Amino acid sequence: MSGTGGSIVNLDELASVLAGLRDKKKVVLCHGVFDLLHLGHVRYFEEARKMGDVLVVTLTADAYVNRGPHRPAFTETLRAEMIAALACVDYVAINPQPTAVELIRKLKPHFYVKGPDYKDKSNDLTGKINDEEDAVRSVGGQIAFTSGGTFSSSHLINRHVSVLPPEVQAYLLDFSARYSAGSVINYLKNAAGLKVLLVGEAIIDEYVYCDAIGKSSKEPTLVLKQLSAEKFAGGILAAAGHVASFCDDVGVVAMLGTENSHQAFIERKLPANVKRHFVQRKNSPTIIKRRFVDNYFFAKLLEIYEINDALLDDEEDDAVCSVLLEEVPKYDVVIVIDFGHSMLSKRAIEILRNKSKFLAVNAQSNAGNLGYHSLSKYIGQDYMTSTEGELRLEARDHRGDLKKIVRAVYDKLRCKQMVVTRGSRGCLCYSEAGGMVEIPAVATKVVDRIGAGDSFLSISALLAAQGAPMEVIGLTGNVAGALAVNTVGNRTPIDRAALMKHIESLLK
Repeated sequence: MSGTGGSIVNLDELASVLAGLRDKKKVVLCHGVFDLLHLGHVRYFEEARKMGDVLVVTLTADAYVNRGPHRPAFTETLRAEMIAALACVDYVAINPQPTAVELIRKLKPHFYVKGPDYKDKSNDLTGKINDEEDAVRSVGGQIAFTSGGTFSSSHLINRHVSVLPPEVQAYLLDFSARYSAGSVINYLKNAAGLKVLLVGEAIIDEYVYCDAIGKSSKEPTLVLKQLSAEKFAGGILAAAGHVASFCDDVGVVAMLGTENSHQAFIERKLPANVKRHFVQRKNSPTIIKRRFVDNYFFAKLLEIYEINDALLDDEEDDAVCSVLLEEVPKYDVVIVIDFGHSMLSKRAIEILRNKSKFLAVNAQSNAGNLGYHSLSKYIGQDYMTSTEGELRLEARDHRGDLKKIVRAVYDKLRCKQMVVTRGSRGCLCYSEAGGMVEIPAVATKVVDRIGAGDSFLSISALLAAQGAPMEVIGLTGNVAGALAVNTVGNRTPIDRAALMKHIESLLK
């Protein structure tokens, strides 16, 4: 090779080139994100180059950089151009797949080289290193590790080119001096052993994407042209999807309608490790919340509920309570998201309070229950989350000092731990032992706020149940919320590896 820098090529072209070289020269492959090229990368490439004759570097495409919504700091094109400028690199390509497995099989390197931090496979939060090693061995190659010291792109980005506001950077720096990324991530890893039951209404979120044509010529009515529609498993179903990524043993108790039940859709959307306990409601649909969305601005214009929110009859209430009596004692953690659409009666709530080993609750306000559904339906829970609006509604105090309101509601509800979510202003955490802690938001991009609070509770409750410090609980919930608002609705659940990588990236 020329030794004056590499060529940027696509993978098909690269595979063809390497096929003609492989019999005569040893091909070495390095793969990674390489966001903000630094001295550690250069030394890694130089050491890898000495293992063979041709050094190929492949990059994770922007769409698959799994380090939070604020990454990558540099686009795949810029990252490829920087690496191609290095004299030790012969070829550079961008990987169009989420993992390196397929490109390894395609390029068939003699050596697949990773940095020294990957020698301990437990450091790989994605768990893909074993798959990569199997792939390289399947094509007759071997995995190798460099011996040089490690540097951190995330650390440099956080200190010098962070997109987060200075006050958030300062908070994260202070937090990381008290809690390492590893200590936070360990709570998420240890959640795998928790048995978790989720209880609440099943909701189908439907987005109808439209073009706004204009005003009707005869009436003051907005006229829309429907373009497409998309359905998500929402409500407690979305929360179960989040938890299933972290915990091996998960159950869900939800109510479906006997008419237009969507059960087949729901069954497909729930992960395989979620045990389903569905109670049927007669002459009712499974709840649908249909939102009409302007396709250009992604602005929600109108929302329509398909719902029967009358009180359950005795037979239906008995069915819910029977399932709860049977299932609740089996689980270490019970997460209740009460959307206030009549599934959970006073008797059902008493069962949840008395039979749960650890009870985490959100009693959610929405258009269908505003003013009639309060946090005080639940007393003595182990962990509670609410929005600031829900908390102020409970206190009947629209303008008062929030911290005073938190303490008053905390005492009234006799809960052990409370978090108040505040959107772009982060969250406020309180417990008698930990005091009051304010944690800033870490989201850098907001696509859609639907489901953010549910993801916060679902993930943070797993830490609360393990006795994590309130500040760790709150920050982890904020990170989960940041991932949730970066996607449309409940299109995809919070991914375990993505959350851990984001936490690791923020705290380096």
